[in-house]
Amino acid sequence: MTDHPAMSEDRADAGLAAVISERRQLINLAYRLLGSLADAEDVVQETYARWYALTGPQQDAIASPGAWLSKVASRICLDVLGSARARRERYVGEWIPEPLPEPAQWASGRPGADPADRITLDESVSMAFLVVLESMTPAERVALVLHDVFRYPFAEIAEITGRTPAACRQLASSARRRVRDSRPPATPAAHQAGIVRSFMHALESGDVDALVGLLDPAATLTADGGGQVRTALRPIEGGAQIAQACADLLHRFGGLTLQERTVNGQPGLIARQHGVLVTVYAFEFSGGRIKHIWAIRNPDKLRPWTTA
Repeated sequence: MTDHPAMSEDRADAGLAAVISERRQLINLAYRLLGSLADAEDVVQETYARWYALTGPQQDAIASPGAWLSKVASRICLDVLGSARARRERYVGEWIPEPLPEPAQWASGRPGADPADRITLDESVSMAFLVVLESMTPAERVALVLHDVFRYPFAEIAEITGRTPAACRQLASSARRRVRDSRPPATPAAHQAGIVRSFMHALESGDVDALVGLLDPAATLTADGGGQVRTALRPIEGGAQIAQACADLLHRFGGLTLQERTVNGQPGLIARQHGVLVTVYAFEFSGGRIKHIWAIRNPDKLRPWTTA
């Protein structure tokens, strides 16, 4: 008995909808693996291109299109990570992962943005976590993110990485230790917001002593201008040095205003100069003080924030 044409079309439409519905999962996966929204979008586009390059029978033979898409996206990300180190060596200054606004701002920050492109904000996209991921080998990063964040079994990760399940388990364990060793004592979220607010007020008033009191003595400030805007090419170390540098910056540039914003799911700040967004600040805290500041100024990385 043959299917009625309408029934076949309905199944085809349902199958297409199921494939398209995976887009958000793929964006979330690729962003965590790469730390770059632009690269994540390219990976997802390439993943879908490979899906649509399959013939109808080939697509029908895939039991779980979502699993197939995730596996292909992960393999592409692994290739991108392998070439990223060479690209980072040519990068002007420090490279910081691309910051993300909170969902409401994300929707308005990119005209015509697809809600399926939004990243789920949790601890696995905090700036501190993404920066630690940058210190790992591509295989370590993929093993950790796929297993600990997305709950992939090591057998599937082995297929993606071309290693054995035991080797992937070891990679994830090594990466997990690196994350654990780099993580300072937890600071409650409400306390974090208060510290950022106090930092903003001290910066606006030029109170260097107050800034010093909010910064860990061994704090570090890392800026990313991508060679497109003026910024420090090397990290600034020491609470007193950072406080003075921040105060000098606000004094030097007229028309600079600060606003509290959620950055990668945590309290942060944005800076506008004459109404134009020029910097996104992400923070890491330790013992009730600011341990690390990341200042993202590369205009290419501020696209989702243009109207945030």
